[in-house]
Amino acid sequence: MQTWIPASRNFAYLNWKQVEALPKDRTLLVLPTAAIEQHGHHLPLATDTLINNLLLGKSLAKLANDAPIYALPPICYGKSNEHIGFPGTLSVSATTFMAVVRDLGACIASAGFKKLVLYNTHGGNSSLVDVMARDLRAEFNLRVFCLFGSAGAAFTGISKQEKTYGFHAGEIETSFLLAVTPQLVDSDAYTTNYIADIEHPELLLPENASATFAWLTRDIAPSGVMGDPTGSTAEKGEIWIEEATTRIAAALEAMLQYENNQQL
Repeated sequence: MQTWIPASRNFAYLNWKQVEALPKDRTLLVLPTAAIEQHGHHLPLATDTLINNLLLGKSLAKLANDAPIYALPPICYGKSNEHIGFPGTLSVSATTFMAVVRDLGACIASAGFKKLVLYNTHGGNSSLVDVMARDLRAEFNLRVFCLFGSAGAAFTGISKQEKTYGFHAGEIETSFLLAVTPQLVDSDAYTTNYIADIEHPELLLPENASATFAWLTRDIAPSGVMGDPTGSTAEKGEIWIEEATTRIAAALEAMLQYENNQQL
């Protein structure tokens, strides 16, 4: 898998003596969580994992050299059962996903570290990440932070419709990959599907509403795409990568500096 994580920030590149020497009270470890799943006809199965690595790596490169922040190897397999039925989707159960995060949290705590970030770029993991952050805090007294996607980036120039409902293989994800791995994007195979129209809001929706229904992707998006990738460009991707990584870097810096009133 291609990586943008700076070698100096890659936890797995350290030896155990180097890990032992890290300032455990301050060091911030980032655990990426993503997925291997269908992304329509035009994007690779690894889209969520590639974007996680891309955004995290470029964000880490923006930090001060002496900031003790390290990326752990990613959990590439997520709870992706919404995409079951599409060839190539590799999903784990909620129980398995949470057990892996819990066991890694146990190892991190036993090594003396105090701070952990769960950085997630797959929507199907989001609720589980929230649960595990609280559970790791309660069980291991870790200070756990959650960070999602592009950390609230503005995505300058995107339409309101696409920003609201283009959340899977749409313009943003496609532009990200056009900017960094264009060879993995089949621009002749774009399809478009929106699950809702912002101009005609309904009470009951599959996402982004106070009243929702459980869904599988094949119920609402036959091609597997939720959004419109046709306006995607590498130039947009570069702008949005910069916006997202600036936000993520700022969030990581805030997490590094965060001190709880209670002694850990």
